[in-house]
Amino acid sequence: MAASLVRSCSRSKAHFISKKLSYLKASLCLSSIKSSSLLLSLHNRGLVKESFPSSAAQSELPDLLRSAPQTIYCGFDPTADSLHAGNLLAIIALLHFRAAGHDIIALLGGATALIGDPSGKQTERERLAADAVESNSRGVLESLQRVFINHELYFCQCPSKLGRVTVLNNRSWYKDWQLLEFFSDVGRNFRMGKMLSRHSVQTRLKSDEGMSFTEFSYQLFQAFDFYQLHQLHGCRIQLGGSDQLGNIMSGHEFIQRKTGEKVYGLTVPLVTTTIGDKLGKTAGNAVWLNREKTTPFEFYQYFLRLPDSSMERFLKLFTFLPLSEVEKVMELQKKDPGQRIAHKRLAAEVTKLVHGKEGLESAKRCSTALYQNSLAALEQMSDSELQELFREASFHEFLLEPGTTVQDACLRAGAIPEGANGYRMISNGGVWINHKKAENPEQILVMGQHILSNGLSLIRVGKKNFHILKWVRL
Repeated sequence: MAASLVRSCSRSKAHFISKKLSYLKASLCLSSIKSSSLLLSLHNRGLVKESFPSSAAQSELPDLLRSAPQTIYCGFDPTADSLHAGNLLAIIALLHFRAAGHDIIALLGGATALIGDPSGKQTERERLAADAVESNSRGVLESLQRVFINHELYFCQCPSKLGRVTVLNNRSWYKDWQLLEFFSDVGRNFRMGKMLSRHSVQTRLKSDEGMSFTEFSYQLFQAFDFYQLHQLHGCRIQLGGSDQLGNIMSGHEFIQRKTGEKVYGLTVPLVTTTIGDKLGKTAGNAVWLNREKTTPFEFYQYFLRLPDSSMERFLKLFTFLPLSEVEKVMELQKKDPGQRIAHKRLAAEVTKLVHGKEGLESAKRCSTALYQNSLAALEQMSDSELQELFREASFHEFLLEPGTTVQDACLRAGAIPEGANGYRMISNGGVWINHKKAENPEQILVMGQHILSNGLSLIRVGKKNFHILKWVRL
């Protein structure tokens, strides 16, 4: 790259300077961050989209990170009871900093969720009740803690060198503020021209719905969060999605006005679907991090089904694989695309980070049981896994009585109607038990065939109508 720049300069000095200035505005300048292997690595992985202020961050931030362990924070508003895959990149970026020995703070927006961040939103968020935010905070905390623990357990060779993790809730410092006091002390440090110029504000002001004062004031609160963490924890770097750049700018300006000290912001790219939609709960396509909302199987399958064109980028973004390892995986993928090596590696790495080793094994068992019709995999599955895999299936526990027939089992499960119609459904091959067609309604249930060693009978009528029977023997 350096050689090409030299050649470009010799051809046209003016053209070179113009291109370089343009590049500096768009992203981190590669030549200026070579002194920091961490920032260089994040840049090469595509995890860093923008820095603020751009020139200062490019020249000063690498030296700051190299000088001593720093504190980096990212905020997560509990507007739902779980984080989702769209939040995962910011968490992964935090973990890269932690692995390099820096301290990280995950800030729950127990207060700011009551206001609603307008960034990236076409309409105002629905107002949340305080008790809903409190409940959501517990779910988001679960998401974060599990990912932090799994990262330390499965992705760190030397946990003793990790930086500290702190999880805070901004409710703790807003609960004692009075409205007039806050606006008198904090609000006077903001200028309307700057606030109105933010992209998120301009976009909403031009829309039919417009923007409420509540939403407009959000940037004051996020700026104060940064200030509070700077004062209490020495935090000098804020991390967020690219839609948070305006809020990060507000925090930087507020801290400089109040203290005169330098702070910085970094943004990660927003994850989008193949048609360009933001991957998140607002778009209605969220892949949640909590098991109760998206099972390990569903989570694993989502990444397994991503298009080939996303593989290299997503392996760099969502995994901690060295870039040299990513190259090897992609070489194997190109040699034999049908094996889907890159897809399987991506799905495994991300699922293990979010759901742990046990969650990954569960996802693989469920995949094998469903798509490979494996009786062995069915026998290894727990009741909870079965109910997760077949979410729409009815689940029944019955006492196994001697002489119970296939028809008896189907009737007890409510899988077939009574009488001749139900009998014909079985005899015509419309009913499957444990992945095998059951054509004799009067056949007595056989252990090992109709009832597996874990006491399970999985009945399927048609293509998607499942019923789970758990047999209990005295």
